[in-house]
Amino acid sequence: MVWDAWGIPAGHQPLSERIRGLLTQVFGVSGDPVARRDEGDVPLRESALTPARRAGLVEVVGSGNVSADHRDRLRHAGGKSTPDLLRRRAEGPQDAPDAVVFPADHDEVLAVLAYCAANAVAVVPFGGGTSVVGGVEPVRGRFDAVIALDLRRLDTITAIDPISGTATLGAGLTGPRAEELLGVHGFSLGHFPQSFEFATIGGFAATRSSGQASAGYGRFDDMVQRLEIATPSGTLVLGRAPASAAGPDLRELFVGSEGTLGVITAVTLRVHPVPETVAYQAWSFPDFATGAAALRAVVQEGAAPTVLRLSDEAETGINLARSGDIGGNPVAGCLAVTTYEGSAAHVAARSAEAGALLAAAGGSALGETAAREWEHGRFAAPYLRDALLDVGVLCETLETATTWSNLSALKEKVTGALTDSLSAQGTPPLIMCHISHTYPTGASLYFTVVAKQLDDPLAQWQAAKRAAGDAIVAAGGTITHHHAVGTDHRPWLPDEVGDLGVRVLRAVKAELDPAGILNPGKLVP
Repeated sequence: MVWDAWGIPAGHQPLSERIRGLLTQVFGVSGDPVARRDEGDVPLRESALTPARRAGLVEVVGSGNVSADHRDRLRHAGGKSTPDLLRRRAEGPQDAPDAVVFPADHDEVLAVLAYCAANAVAVVPFGGGTSVVGGVEPVRGRFDAVIALDLRRLDTITAIDPISGTATLGAGLTGPRAEELLGVHGFSLGHFPQSFEFATIGGFAATRSSGQASAGYGRFDDMVQRLEIATPSGTLVLGRAPASAAGPDLRELFVGSEGTLGVITAVTLRVHPVPETVAYQAWSFPDFATGAAALRAVVQEGAAPTVLRLSDEAETGINLARSGDIGGNPVAGCLAVTTYEGSAAHVAARSAEAGALLAAAGGSALGETAAREWEHGRFAAPYLRDALLDVGVLCETLETATTWSNLSALKEKVTGALTDSLSAQGTPPLIMCHISHTYPTGASLYFTVVAKQLDDPLAQWQAAKRAAGDAIVAAGGTITHHHAVGTDHRPWLPDEVGDLGVRVLRAVKAELDPAGILNPGKLVP
């Protein structure tokens, strides 16, 4: 990906006249972008890795796989949240890892961790670099040197079991490459988060990723059957059967551990045959409450489509779910998107069952177009975020989840907190929300926040984020549903798990990573 924005250069397009006009009307900005710096002109803090430590790492992975090159360091200098990009674009020297190390396999990862533990070098595991919560920031902690451990060379399928429907994938495989390799065997993982094009299998596991098709295929943690993990204390291989009563499931320590307890090097996952057919149907509901009740009815009946999403009135009015028609003529009320995958018979039966429930709950069928448009642009939203930053408009997202009975109250509290914080700073925001994932007992809420940038947009957003985090905790939501904890949500983790829970995490880390080298400053308070 490019160093100061999301994705690849081909994905970055100028704002349309329609969007520029909307920005002028709402925020009073011209819509003219500012010029970006060339990456070669960005100063980095001098590498603190001594020649002796570099030589020690070279001995483990080979001379071509330890880099202190400016480009490599800059492109491992953080993730892709709005605060990350604001820091990347700021003047002055940038924080960056002192070197980037590219191990070839599990044994080399294990050896790198052993070396770094013995020589007091912090290690930040790095997959696709798509974190939006500070999960790959090059935090040194108490160490004077930090490396990024890039897993891109762990990029193969090492086993596939077509009878059981499982495959073992290297942690460095990206989403598209995993789908390509599985497709050769007629299988798909079906995990499509917004970061799909760049994020990795190891990253999906380490952050408890949830894809856009989770209504049909489940979250990533639902798919995990077996993990291979390198830690400074040794290797763990966890997961011997589809289910077990052999004590607590230790896989759960590492799914969501964000590289703080060990480095996931391989994941055995549940896979499914490539779908025979896909059907699309969009729906309109008169208001968000009616739409949410309709989604709940479908999920609790066990008739959920593969994809099931609902935009609120503001998001529907802007057409944010339809990247090709943002600012155009909106769907009335609230837009819901459904898709169905599988055999022709399964798709026909499931779409008929879910459609009948949605109609009975107040939905009006709109046909395929809006659902197809959503799917066509579903990975493009971060590019729009970056284009807005370029023209002086702050844009960021956050997410949470709660029970169905608490959903409306949580949405109201978070919207109010964001509105109050940004308005008090003199920048009344536009706040949009959608239900992105559903469960029999509850759902997630995904907020998009847009406001005119102040002179210090980083401080502007941090104040709003604190207000939103406090509101989430006070209203009984989880501080994160699928973005993970990283540095950004770490202050609220004691509210999530309690003081005893924090002590348990610290005790586990002390056993697995006694020197504390793994991803300092993330997850564990």
